[in-house]
Amino acid sequence: MSVIILVADGARPDTLAAAMDAGELPALAQIRDEGAFRTITSAFPSVTGPAYAPFLMGRFPGPVGLPGLRWYDRARLCTSFPHHTRSYVGSEMRKVDRDLDPTAPTLFELAPPSLGALNMIGRGLSAKRTLARSAAFAVRVGYTHFRGDVRGWLAIDRDVGDQVARRIRRDRPAFVFAALTGIDKTSHAVGHDAPLVREAMRIVNDTAATIRADAERDGRWRDMHLWVVSDHGHSRVSRHEDLERVVSSWGHRVVAHPWIYSVREPDVAVMVSGNAMAHVYLELERRKRPWWPELSGRWEETATRLLGRESVDLLVLAHSPDRCEVRGRGRGAAIIERRGERYSYSPTSGDPLGAGELTALTSQEAYDATIGGDYPDGIVQLAHLAGAGRSGEMILSASRDWDFRARYEPIPHVSSHGALHREHMLVPLLVNRPPGGTPRRTADVMPSALTALGLSVPPGLDGRSFVRGGPDRDGSRGAPRPASRSRSIGAATTSGDHPGVRTDR
Repeated sequence: MSVIILVADGARPDTLAAAMDAGELPALAQIRDEGAFRTITSAFPSVTGPAYAPFLMGRFPGPVGLPGLRWYDRARLCTSFPHHTRSYVGSEMRKVDRDLDPTAPTLFELAPPSLGALNMIGRGLSAKRTLARSAAFAVRVGYTHFRGDVRGWLAIDRDVGDQVARRIRRDRPAFVFAALTGIDKTSHAVGHDAPLVREAMRIVNDTAATIRADAERDGRWRDMHLWVVSDHGHSRVSRHEDLERVVSSWGHRVVAHPWIYSVREPDVAVMVSGNAMAHVYLELERRKRPWWPELSGRWEETATRLLGRESVDLLVLAHSPDRCEVRGRGRGAAIIERRGERYSYSPTSGDPLGAGELTALTSQEAYDATIGGDYPDGIVQLAHLAGAGRSGEMILSASRDWDFRARYEPIPHVSSHGALHREHMLVPLLVNRPPGGTPRRTADVMPSALTALGLSVPPGLDGRSFVRGGPDRDGSRGAPRPASRSRSIGAATTSGDHPGVRTDR
């Protein structure tokens, strides 16, 4: 038995479905017709890198150490003096594995022998089983990135897809995780529904077709799970707020990428991801994270001014590890609380998530209550990210048509992601066999892969398996059981359908 996961990075479910319906992706359409095509939710922040953690670890990114593509190391445990920041854009990408919670296993550790390509998270994967990691390849990627060469990314995707197919044919690994990033790059440059994005999708289609043809020829297809997923969607962006300059103009000394050495003794860190979300860290001299009730006297005016910006849709303020306040521009405020395995959403001066009052819901119930709105799974996602130790004291999600980075992008962005909006949070899941349960979140992929491989599912996950027939975590066989829960990790469940997002045929 084997599980092959192809990440069509940045693919929206509606765009992918339209291309299949138009006959442009015949191999993927065949998989859909034989298996299923579902729309599920990513994690917040909906950004490449952090959003890979659910696929490979079954857990939301913030609590495992990846609160964003960029973050500030208040505890001074991981990063360098004097800036104490982390950015996974560039050379620091190699530090992702060391930044992760060491107690949270990856699929590569649990399902050897594995194979990875452009996986960002690679703990447990040997160098020989990591494709596209040579010095020459790194130079090629860097040259392509900094030139803003969109077609160069498509050429990289073709080469990576060919390498992955060849290695599967030769080595027959039990588990494969390969990301193809061309859809994301082209979407940033020309919009998610442009012809160039369809060309990137065809590379994913061709890679899947080759893997299938090889497996059918060798008699391996009946024992192969081939899944195509995405980590985030995209939406149009026409206006760029330079968040760093805005906060600096209010008299603060701000550290932000890429010029992290340019400010002495900063008091605020602005860490943008996607570029439609940002963490804002306050009072940087403090090594232990302060909570909002303690900060509100000095920083309430800053919070109010930020929420008054047209670019800001949501402002999240962490009151404690299990309680946060969410404010919507022009829509009032609400409190999100997590008590044990239950989530509550209590409007105080409005209803910023448009969910109404919700009390003591399970993770599954909170998902169902929000899946049809503008912030799918927003209650659970905000609860986990706001309470994570490396998150900012303020978390911002951008308004539609806006992002938070006006400079320094080699590819000028006409489309963006990272926010809690449904266009960014809803992603496709394409599987070559009908699922036994209902997929809901990308965090469900990891326990599902383990179940398909006949391996035990570890406790403490945020997802649960949608594959049936494999061993459960107690070694028995049958329907998936709910994941157990540690203090910082909520259990997700997947029984029942969620209306309006099922798209299998």
